[in-house]
Amino acid sequence: MKSIKDINFKGRKVLLRVDFNVPMDENKHITDDTRIRESLPTINKLLADGAAIIIMAHFGRPKKGGFEPELTLEPEARHLESLIARPVCFTQALLGSGEPERMAASLTDGQVMLLENIRFYPEETKGDEALAERLAKLGDCYINDAFGAAHREHSSTAVIARFFPNDKYFGFLMENEVRNLEKLMQNPPHPFTAIIGGSKVSSKIGILENLIDKVDNMVIIGGMRYTFTKALGGKIGNSICEDDKLDLARDLMRRMDEKGVRYYLPVDSVIGDKFANDANTQVVPSGQVPDGWESMDCGPESCKAIRDIVMGSKTILWNGPAGVFELSTFAKGTREIATYVAEACAAGCFAAVGGGDSVAAVKQMGLADKMSYVSTGGGAMLEYLEGKELPGIKAIKD
Repeated sequence: MKSIKDINFKGRKVLLRVDFNVPMDENKHITDDTRIRESLPTINKLLADGAAIIIMAHFGRPKKGGFEPELTLEPEARHLESLIARPVCFTQALLGSGEPERMAASLTDGQVMLLENIRFYPEETKGDEALAERLAKLGDCYINDAFGAAHREHSSTAVIARFFPNDKYFGFLMENEVRNLEKLMQNPPHPFTAIIGGSKVSSKIGILENLIDKVDNMVIIGGMRYTFTKALGGKIGNSICEDDKLDLARDLMRRMDEKGVRYYLPVDSVIGDKFANDANTQVVPSGQVPDGWESMDCGPESCKAIRDIVMGSKTILWNGPAGVFELSTFAKGTREIATYVAEACAAGCFAAVGGGDSVAAVKQMGLADKMSYVSTGGGAMLEYLEGKELPGIKAIKD
């Protein structure tokens, strides 16, 4: 993998794809600029070299085709200016009007330009080659640093790379994601433990199936574990369950047994009589949840058992919360796991964390920098863990 750190881009016009799809409030104020800040190492390296940078990014899901004022990237342009302490050229005009083309042509070394929301072009999400070619003509090399969109074969994330057969690269963020995911899935130190959570088995089937041949331990947490518990004959009360996946759960457990994978289902649960912070709670065995009650989190005995598994691991993948993490009353299990994984990292374990709630947990607890690797791409990481080839990665490697 050729890194941009070994290349000097002085005097070049670099087309840079990033992920600026950041959350905003009703007044169009950015409430979390993490994704923009994650692009800064690549941007600052290019500026230090003396390159001119033409940035492509998306925001939201435009539906009309053409400019939509509520989805403009102007707030991102202004915020980026404050982060890099220099002007960012920006126009809400789209390709074809002539203005973006003129601005890109006149861009000089050390200047930065942000194109308007790339998804204002309906062709973008269709992977249209003509749009990719129009974008490619704006610069003379291409860098993809948008891992969060790497699983999409869109014009600006994959197709455009065809027009730069010898001048296409991963940015620092993408390079870090690819290296860590390859380490995780191709040659992980053992014992390898996967901690997989979330509300539904159906959303994690691909991951579970792909990991069976790779892991030593499979810890199944979150709402999805109740499908497994019920498949084993347990009583789960009102807990979330996919009744049409009971046979699948049994088959997955059978296959793990055949492969010698130790799978662990939490033995006790924190249950509530309603889905709210002020619910009445109690701790019961996981397979003995009374009617009218719903399991919301792992219980204390389960947390102790998970800690033992984690501390005995040399590689950990954690994807998905232990319970209803959005309610503070039922967030303890997820917080405990975050602490255990951080402890394991301190002891020399390689741990990768991905998925919205898992990442939110380590960030809220100030533990993100204690993890070996925290992925920036939810859907992209999921598809990689399922064993799929990501178009945004393939386009650069080919």
